[in-house]
Amino acid sequence: MNTVEKTAKTVELAIAEALAVLGVPEEDADISILEEGAKGGIFGIGSKLAKVKVSIKDDPLTIVKNFLREVTLSMGLGMELEIKQKDRRIYVNFVGDSMGILIGKRGQTIDALQYLTNLALSGRNIKDINVILDTGNYRKRRRDTLESLARNIARRVKSSRNSVKLEPMSRFERHIIHTTLQNDKDIRTYSEGNEPHRYVVITAK
Repeated sequence: MNTVEKTAKTVELAIAEALAVLGVPEEDADISILEEGAKGGIFGIGSKLAKVKVSIKDDPLTIVKNFLREVTLSMGLGMELEIKQKDRRIYVNFVGDSMGILIGKRGQTIDALQYLTNLALSGRNIKDINVILDTGNYRKRRRDTLESLARNIARRVKSSRNSVKLEPMSRFERHIIHTTLQNDKDIRTYSEGNEPHRYVVITAK
């Protein structure tokens, strides 16, 4: 639900009720007053309710912020969001005490949430912006780990001449493996399998 109409005794009350239904603060909403309302005379005769139309703003930052706020609250995670946009990317950093739960095993939870967030933008016809989620500098730590893994496996493959199949990884993580070894003249990498069980194979040329 992105738009609601509400009636109340005053415009202020109608706006407050609409914002509560949408679950967003006033700065993230577009508000239209459809009826001002009137108190009426004695015994309220002639009184008229105020009516407003409130919509969640359609800019990408607001959509991402409210989507993630709703999802993390439903997960029982009281985390703050640090959000910024650079060119066609939106970077979101979660700050709180539940980083392990948010990341999940091998980053599966945060990767799934990142996918759903991008899907939420696509559902609002915003298809040219990519959302990157992070917490506790996890993305950099995971990249460093994968780059080190790729180099170590490559050395083993050169020595043994036996190919090595890595564990299933996300497209983002497979890309790190491929990129790390792309300039190694003695090593070739390629992906096999179907999502979500697609994996990288490291082999000698």
